[in-house]
Amino acid sequence: QVQLVESGGGLVQAGGSLRLSCAASGRTFSSYAMGWFRQAPGKEREFVTIISWSGGSTYYADSVKGRFTISRDNAKNTVYLQMNSLKPEDTAVYYCAGRTYDSSNYSPATFHYWGQGTQVTVSS
Repeated sequence: QVQLVESGGGLVQAGGSLRLSCAASGRTFSSYAMGWFRQAPGKEREFVTIISWSGGSTYYADSVKGRFTISRDNAKNTVYLQMNSLKPEDTAVYYCAGRTYDSSNYSPATFHYWGQGTQVTVSS
């Protein structure tokens, strides 16, 4: 079992930056692929990015490619999302999620564990 707790959300102006953190409990964190999703009001939860268990492989949604960077520190049981050049359309609740296998299917249904989410608001 893995429990996930996000932090680092907040209010930022367009063009600004935020770094989200996701702290995981459990000794098996290093064996999980970890992803970030986001959900804006009235919209479905959407995939943002994922990182492999080793950190050697990452993948990004086109909407954030070149602006967001995912990373992980397995010694600290933490995954990060560095968000730069933020836009108002990035406003959403951001969730981290984990799963035990590699797959090119990034549907939320393929992830076993979820955090409670952290709000990111980008003002114009």
